[in-house]
Amino acid sequence: MTKRTTRIGIATVAIGALSLGLLAGCASGGDAGDTGGESTGDAGDMTTLEKAQEDGTITLAIASEQPYSWVEGGEPTGATIAMHEQIFQNLGIDDIKIEEVDWNSLIPGLNAGRWDAVSAGMSILPDRCEEAAFSDPEIMYTTTLVVAAGNPKGLSDLDSVAAADGVTLAVQSGAIEEGYATDLGISGLVQVDSAQAGIEVVQAGRADAFALTAVSLNWMTEDMDDVETTEVFVQEIDGVEQIGAGATVFRQADTDLLEAYNAELAKITADEKAYLDLVEPFGFTAENLPPADLTTEQLCSGDLG
Repeated sequence: MTKRTTRIGIATVAIGALSLGLLAGCASGGDAGDTGGESTGDAGDMTTLEKAQEDGTITLAIASEQPYSWVEGGEPTGATIAMHEQIFQNLGIDDIKIEEVDWNSLIPGLNAGRWDAVSAGMSILPDRCEEAAFSDPEIMYTTTLVVAAGNPKGLSDLDSVAAADGVTLAVQSGAIEEGYATDLGISGLVQVDSAQAGIEVVQAGRADAFALTAVSLNWMTEDMDDVETTEVFVQEIDGVEQIGAGATVFRQADTDLLEAYNAELAKITADEKAYLDLVEPFGFTAENLPPADLTTEQLCSGDLG
């Protein structure tokens, strides 16, 4: 059995020069090979995978976005945590340690060697692929808006926000929805550092809406009376649907860890029941299962035609 995952503290990473060029959570500031990647100074010539298997321990960073990965009652939980417990156990790594960090610190800290992988359902985007290596797609997602109860502004998607006068939109700094809003020319953006903070600014009346993945916002607002979510949507930019596919993130040099991870992941995503057994308790459905013909290479290249 996999050991209960262990919280090892909330980390705040000083990004500094590492954050230059950061877009939608991607890191910059040095090659993966400069930060440990394929081999680490502490482990001699051992790769990250070999060291994790020898120690029986791997460290993952999360951004505490429900229902992907978060800490509750001192223990990590969520859909990506459930997948990772099974995958890493199958790789002979029984102890998963967790670092909670802000979204913009995930890849910079990864490339700086502060953790071994990112467990946050992070969307596979070309700019991010320049900075880190993504696993095969794990979770498909759509978008929704959190609005005040009754939806007084009559908002339905980001196009409706762009078309309305005097509407303020909250976005999570570094998240893909911030990029959508920028591409659509939405002004009056309010940046927040977490999903919970985005909901709170709508509750406080400081923003008319907050945009994020539908599964997260539907999960987090389920028992709230003062806000609601709109119907889910797939955002279009310049007439092109923006496909959202999340994955686990590794250093680019950690090729053996990535390949071993993908081999175990494929056993889950090839079996709908096995997939749902892990993620359905957290609000995900078969619609979130990536299609077999969708590849990380396509998403990294931006060529989805």
